[in-house]
Amino acid sequence: MDTIILSIVVVAVTGMVLGICIAVAAKKFAVELDPRIDDVAGMLPGANCGGCGFAGCSDLAKNIVEGNAPANKCPVCTPEAVARIAKYLGQKVEESEKKVAVVLCSGTLSHSKMGAKYNGVLDCRSAVQLNGGAKDCRFGCIGFGSCARACKFGAIEVIDGLAVVHPEICVGCGQCAEVCPRKLIKLVPASAPVHIYCNSLEKPALRMKKCTGSCIACRKCVKAEPDKFNVQGFMVRVVYTNPPDESVIEKAQCPRKCLLTPEQHLQAVRDGVKKKEGAA
Repeated sequence: MDTIILSIVVVAVTGMVLGICIAVAAKKFAVELDPRIDDVAGMLPGANCGGCGFAGCSDLAKNIVEGNAPANKCPVCTPEAVARIAKYLGQKVEESEKKVAVVLCSGTLSHSKMGAKYNGVLDCRSAVQLNGGAKDCRFGCIGFGSCARACKFGAIEVIDGLAVVHPEICVGCGQCAEVCPRKLIKLVPASAPVHIYCNSLEKPALRMKKCTGSCIACRKCVKAEPDKFNVQGFMVRVVYTNPPDESVIEKAQCPRKCLLTPEQHLQAVRDGVKKKEGAA
């Protein structure tokens, strides 16, 4: 009995001494956190999407308070929220243009020539490591929806094997662009009215064999608005620092219907599905 009581006393005293040591160490080595960090974190949306480049909203809040990031670093924040953060911290914030994602491809299943049958994981990154998916074009959308799964805001829809961004929902976090193995998703100014929906670097003759929706580099758009487009070999891109308005669609008369507004592109994809269903 004495042994048991002695053991209990020893354990209790040892625990008390260790507790005191821990308490003293915690107080001595404690790192004081700026209370503004929690306040700023509360003003952020809490999406933890990673679009800011930091490890979540709390980490971004810490960097904003410490002056390592501007108050408008979060792409999801509304202008009102940014203004509140800036006012709270006494900072001045320069206006930044909202950006949205765009999938620069027209390669639906209806448009694409199919190659070898793909029988693997339905993930774009996994497909690239095998044979690149079922479509012959090795520059276009694989269509397995890795970008849609990465989007925390439900802004991407896969229609007929093609990822399509809904710009009215997109917040420009860039997570879809990060996961796309073919880098055909670009963040562009939300105000840009038109895009060229083709990402192929191949010669036009080869593109035409693989996708009926591909750009053939005829450069009619370039002739219509020379300073609004950038020619990169056989690829033509909109100059997003000086984009054309919608009138260029009528001026250029793109023979492949690659030059479209996001709304027209979405409608064209949906019309293709209806046409295919009607023919079935």
